[in-house]
Amino acid sequence: MTKRVYSFHEGNADMKNLLGGKGANLAEMTKLGLPVPPGFIITTEACREYVESGNMLPDGLIDEIKDHLKELEKKTGKKFGSSTNPLLLSVRSGAPVSMPGMMDTILNLGLNIKTTAGMIKKTKNPRFVYDNYRRLVQMFGDVVLDVEHALFEKTIQVRKKTRRITQDIDLDEKDLKDISTKFRTLVKKHGKHEFPEDPMEQLIMAVEAVFGSWMNQRANDYRILNNIPDDLFTAVNIQTMVFGNMGPDSLTGVGFTRDPGTGEKELYGEYLVNAQGEDVVAGTRTPKHIDDLKDEFPKQYLEFARICRILERHYKEMQDLEFTVEDGTFYILQTRTGKRTGKAAVKIAVDMVKEGLIITDEAIKRVDPNAVEQLLHPEIDPKAVREHKPISIGLPASPGAASGIVIFEVDDAIAREAEGIILTRIETTPEDIRGMAASVGVLTTRGGKTSHAAVVARGMGKPAVTGMEDATLSYEKKELRFEDGTVIKEGDTVTIDGGTGHVYLGRMPTIEAEFTEELEIILSWADSIRRLDVRANADTPKMAERSLKFGASGIGLCRTERMFNFEDRLEIVVEMILAHDKKKRLRALKKLEPMQRKDFIDIFRIMKDYPVTVRLLDVPLHEFLPPAEVLIKEVMEMKQEGASTREINEKQRVLDRVNELKEVNPMLGHRGVRLGMTYPEIYEMQARSIFEAVAFLKQKEGITIVPEIMIPQVSTAQEVKWVHERIEEVREEVERKSGSGSIEYRFGTMIEVVRACMRAGRIAERVDFFSFGTNDLTQATFSFSREDAENKFLPLYEKRKILQDNPFGVLDVKGVGRLMRITVEWGRKTKPDLKIGICGEHGGEPRSIDFCNSIGLDYVSCSPFRVPVARLAAAQASLRNKKCE
Repeated sequence: MTKRVYSFHEGNADMKNLLGGKGANLAEMTKLGLPVPPGFIITTEACREYVESGNMLPDGLIDEIKDHLKELEKKTGKKFGSSTNPLLLSVRSGAPVSMPGMMDTILNLGLNIKTTAGMIKKTKNPRFVYDNYRRLVQMFGDVVLDVEHALFEKTIQVRKKTRRITQDIDLDEKDLKDISTKFRTLVKKHGKHEFPEDPMEQLIMAVEAVFGSWMNQRANDYRILNNIPDDLFTAVNIQTMVFGNMGPDSLTGVGFTRDPGTGEKELYGEYLVNAQGEDVVAGTRTPKHIDDLKDEFPKQYLEFARICRILERHYKEMQDLEFTVEDGTFYILQTRTGKRTGKAAVKIAVDMVKEGLIITDEAIKRVDPNAVEQLLHPEIDPKAVREHKPISIGLPASPGAASGIVIFEVDDAIAREAEGIILTRIETTPEDIRGMAASVGVLTTRGGKTSHAAVVARGMGKPAVTGMEDATLSYEKKELRFEDGTVIKEGDTVTIDGGTGHVYLGRMPTIEAEFTEELEIILSWADSIRRLDVRANADTPKMAERSLKFGASGIGLCRTERMFNFEDRLEIVVEMILAHDKKKRLRALKKLEPMQRKDFIDIFRIMKDYPVTVRLLDVPLHEFLPPAEVLIKEVMEMKQEGASTREINEKQRVLDRVNELKEVNPMLGHRGVRLGMTYPEIYEMQARSIFEAVAFLKQKEGITIVPEIMIPQVSTAQEVKWVHERIEEVREEVERKSGSGSIEYRFGTMIEVVRACMRAGRIAERVDFFSFGTNDLTQATFSFSREDAENKFLPLYEKRKILQDNPFGVLDVKGVGRLMRITVEWGRKTKPDLKIGICGEHGGEPRSIDFCNSIGLDYVSCSPFRVPVARLAAAQASLRNKKCE
């Protein structure tokens, strides 16, 4: 018979896939002899069976649960459902991968009218019992019976307003008893059915609800955002209740063995006296810092510190703990690997190597490459900080600075994402996950550094400020009102500093962050391990300098059309496009040539020791001109305003040219090599600029440059041959005129057309290198227009699991990847030393980098800010490959 339920003493930390992370760690802590309230775990496999059977509990599961309940009753000396000495339970989810706050929890399970009366008689503390009872009815009604959470909260708020109190803790025995009665009435009126009196019925329904929560919307959204597979499922942890709300000698808290924001080796956390665990993470009360525990409860603080040391040494990783003190007795309820900022992740990894806890390979594997990018987040300019006073100071919950417009509702944040949103809430809940994802930062008036808003924002790498208690938020009035009279309305702009907790009115200037010492160390370790080179996509001297600063080993994509877009050049480019004969076109190109040459001189000088791959003009010419509809409107306005005939004719000429260049599908039309063959003088001018820049640096500065010239949108070997011959003619001309001697260069092509993949062997005969342009190759492979797909149907495809990932975000290895693999194989069959890289956006995405490493590419190229990400991801790919071997 399949075993679906395990007692804590039967499991261990290696059973995460079966027992979930929370259950496996509860079992491990039990084995370590730590003070864990006893309980048992229903496996992830049972959840899988439940979901796949259409929400039916597996045969025999209820009997297993009952057997383990009897075992629990023996251990505790209490009886489930007893009217004299009742055993109460917590029911919590626990997936193999941590998903904080995404699934459902029920506390105090087992209370009903009969057990409540018995517990009051036993504890002689009716306020405590009614507090537990109203919590159970509220959680059960919300999670299991689908009663809207706001209805319960409104009942509590009305009572507090009547009593003229502000905190839940100020509600007395009579208040809580009345609220419990009102809650049962709410459940009866709005729930699927009445609150069940039978404790066993409560337990089975709670287990089903936790299983079902694996597929709820917020859990699905979280998995999509964090690339967590759907087929892991969740375990259910059933544990004996211990109570942090028994009075002044009881408390509940959340702690970390190191600071999750900075990585400093110091205890970090928060606690609330006379509260239950959900109060801390829910953010309904602003908690005390863990340092205060040392003075208020010194004995319990020492026990907390002892357990932190044991767990960190045992797991060799920073831990996130939940604990409860019941009448002075300390209990540990959970430990898991703690979520942390990118800065903290890097510091902790490096420090643990120095402390001898882990080796360098392990340190490299532990840091999420995407988290590294957080270290490069902008910070508020210190000069501006000195000159501007914050309107409020909350808690620094997640580092980085962000400016944006204040939006109070999640749906509005999603709708206005493009405007740059600061999602502003009293507190966030798991249902707010999509609004947080759409925002550039999060601001809450309640909650601490371990609240939902803080934990999720840190995981997303977004700045957050919480616990801004001098502000009152009104969702009805759509305003945030501060004690000094300042009012922020929806749509106003604010700047938040998640590193200091400061909130400023308006938009504050920011500065780029600097590499930390620890980041330099871990990237140096990564560089010593990785096989792939990491280059940057850079089009200007400033971007080239930034690329070197971030550790790029060359430029893998210099897009020459970006050089045309500067104000002093665009007018000349338009002149070139409007030219109806070659003579006029050459006249305009002659004006552009010295500008391009200067760009190449500056970029080559900066990158003198590294390769630079220059892509000749790729985009269709119409992209340099205004849209036809704009020009039509301008012509009409000029006529109405009495503009001169000459001015109107000039504008009309531009409009006529736009209409001439108009294409049904410009992305598949007159662009790239096709443009270069139609107007060869454009590519000749660009090649001349490159070679003259090389000759200048060689003659004047003694710098030898070997540029890489790359042709885009190639589909035939004949295109490559034709363009190569033109470029060779230009090279010979520059060598002759400059007297610089031989100019060496490498010639290659972008692989972004499916036919080019299929003809890789022939194309390789004419080139020195390939570079995959995976954005266009993905569009061609899927027959998707990226802009249309992402704005229309791709989110639906991801939601319905038609596609696991957005293929423009994560390389599609089954389709696009297979084409790449074929290209590499056929290209190197013709030319074994063919250099092959990738310069699309996927070149900075960790999972895509892993695939590029696996098929033997030589380098990846990405935006400068993603270079550190790619360096670390490339090292992790090498370590994975080493493990496989």
